[in-house]
Amino acid sequence: MTAQLSGAGPVPASPDLDAPPPRRRRSRRPAWEEPPTVPGTVAKGAVLTLLVAAVLVPLWAVLVTSLASRDTIDAAGGMVMVPREIDPSAYVTIFSGGQISQAVWISTLVTVLGTTVSLVLTVLAAYGLSRPGSVGHRGLLFFFLLTFLIFPGLVPSYLVVTGLGLKDSIWSLILPSAISVFNLVVIRAFFMNVPGELLDSARIDGAGELHILLRIVLPLSRAVIAVVGLFYAVGYWNAYFNAVLYIDDNDKFPIQRVLQSYILAGQSPNVSGAAVSLPGVTAYPPTLAVKMAVVVVTVVPAVIVYPFVQRHFTKGVITGAVKG
Repeated sequence: MTAQLSGAGPVPASPDLDAPPPRRRRSRRPAWEEPPTVPGTVAKGAVLTLLVAAVLVPLWAVLVTSLASRDTIDAAGGMVMVPREIDPSAYVTIFSGGQISQAVWISTLVTVLGTTVSLVLTVLAAYGLSRPGSVGHRGLLFFFLLTFLIFPGLVPSYLVVTGLGLKDSIWSLILPSAISVFNLVVIRAFFMNVPGELLDSARIDGAGELHILLRIVLPLSRAVIAVVGLFYAVGYWNAYFNAVLYIDDNDKFPIQRVLQSYILAGQSPNVSGAAVSLPGVTAYPPTLAVKMAVVVVTVVPAVIVYPFVQRHFTKGVITGAVKG
């Protein structure tokens, strides 16, 4: 209603102060697109902090224990969390015998050679299976995917490796796990999303399939190749079960096999009772420090390599898996 005053236009009526406020229009966006609330942000931060602590605290305990003296470990009753004094005798001991150095060299050789072989075989198989017109495409793809459900078992695998004369050879650590079907499926899915027009134009210009793979497909697939290469490298570096089955010569043990012997037997025969004569170094390092020192040696290479591949990690896995 309006009130009419002389010489003036209509005046709007005063608003009703008792009227309820207008309803806020409900958002139609999904919950994950809404701005985060303060409790949600605090909860996420707390969860991420706990996850980071769950990873870093054990690593810190392993590193500190590997550098702890016998008195510090005895006072802590086991793993050391607070460093008191640095005693590198455990590292001097494991490297003085030569077994750790030899094992690191064997693991490095197996990792580099195995990653190269696995990437070459996986890329070639994935590219062939990503072309719908390739010979035996469906049959070979079914054969690879069947291994997700059926595994031959240890006895047939052992008979095949020994029958081929690979026992006590570094190839027995590489060839049985040369191709991972999961990695093959990821790379194949990535290759299938390369524009077909680009490949057809290269064929019109006279390029062969190998030239197309090397000059066009692989440069576009650097992210997924880097991620799969990291998967293979970490797998070869951490593998020890094949060495338990197929390697009898101590000089051909990889680092993980040596670590297993340290953990199970307490200390390697090659370094048992090794004296260390360095300033500030105890004569006989405690067994626990030696074990943790070997763990540090096995973890450091992966920690060094991962930051160089980390920027490709999310892009390579998500693009290769989701778009397929």
